[in-house]
Amino acid sequence: MKPTKPADEMTVKELARYIDQSVLKPEFTVEEIKKYTQEGIDFGCKTICINPASLEVVAPMVEGTDTGLCVVCDFPFGLATTEAKAMLAEEYCSKYDIEDLDIVANYGWLRSGLHDKVVADLKPLVEVCHKHGTKVKVIIETESLNDEQIADGTRCAVEAGADFIKSSTGFLTGHESEGASPRVVKLMMDAANGEIAVKGSGCIRTREHFLQLIDMGIDRMGVGYRSTPVVLDCIPEEAKNL
Repeated sequence: MKPTKPADEMTVKELARYIDQSVLKPEFTVEEIKKYTQEGIDFGCKTICINPASLEVVAPMVEGTDTGLCVVCDFPFGLATTEAKAMLAEEYCSKYDIEDLDIVANYGWLRSGLHDKVVADLKPLVEVCHKHGTKVKVIIETESLNDEQIADGTRCAVEAGADFIKSSTGFLTGHESEGASPRVVKLMMDAANGEIAVKGSGCIRTREHFLQLIDMGIDRMGVGYRSTPVVLDCIPEEAKNL
């Protein structure tokens, strides 16, 4: 969506609504999950993006706040069966008030040109989520794809009825880390053609990059817990001087 004013004129509260704060590291302790969730709530982030095992901890924390729940599914590889993905979505969405569910598409199939299989794999999960009022973001792991495959993946998400196309999990290894660069985001936006919202995720660590993507018309961004205060320019003065 095109913003109504330049990003550098937005308030911290307005900017924070673009952020799904990522609290996904598998090694996090419960106390760390609570700490980084609370920080995201305090900033006013749109959602806290968590692993399913964290739902029991995080759901009560966001209740009654302006920050929602975003849960990942079949993360980070997207290689469960179609039936298993739909069952997982039903398990999460029937028990918790989940605003967004981020599902990993089978990007090996995208690389193989099996677009019909990708769409058929996503549709049952999308239907389950929409039944519960949960939006779906499809992650296509853009760093594993060429430009044509990124466009194809975006169109597959549109055909499956998803609400967002998303670039990266942030957990892919063995590839150059481009993440949600302006180039990749533009590829997704062009292929989306206004039919699906765009979420950039991966390597969004500077305020300049963050504001640039907003001005391009991005809809949402996945930002790591360390980078949220940086992109919002909310680092305490004493911390900046360390």
